[in-house]
Amino acid sequence: MSNLVVADAGPLIGLARIDQLSLLTTLYGSMLIPEPVLAELGVDADRPGARRLSTALAEGAIQPRALAPGSETDLAGLRLLLDAGESAAILLAEQTDCRFLLIDERRGREIARRRGIPVVGLAGVLLTAKRSGLLESVGSVVADLSRQGYRLSDALVAEVLRLAGETGRQRD
Repeated sequence: MSNLVVADAGPLIGLARIDQLSLLTTLYGSMLIPEPVLAELGVDADRPGARRLSTALAEGAIQPRALAPGSETDLAGLRLLLDAGESAAILLAEQTDCRFLLIDERRGREIARRRGIPVVGLAGVLLTAKRSGLLESVGSVVADLSRQGYRLSDALVAEVLRLAGETGRQRD
């Protein structure tokens, strides 16, 4: 297994919108993305975080990669279940024998795991960042993500806050 990390668009966009994209590069170095994920990032659009994503691309923190020749059949099969970016990210993760695939979409995570790909979600990255001393509070970052429209389930938020030691004691 390599140290490469392959990323889907969602976590990158979420972190870019709240100006926390540097967490990924500090923790893992550069992120590899397949070309369909690059298209989903919308770096030329006038959207929150687009300029930060464009800068990360220019600086090499996000590196687009083409899928291996002959991937079309496998890609078409995955496209029956997932969007283009998630499908291509799973294939790129397989082809690079990556450290993990950064993806939050539930179905994509399940399919990647069935294919033997280690997966990490944005919540896992935030926990790692806190444990590494890069974040003071996971809860504040989760709240920022929520304000920007990034959706994490209530159960996941409760669990990540518990693991981060940020839950208050409940009264009886």
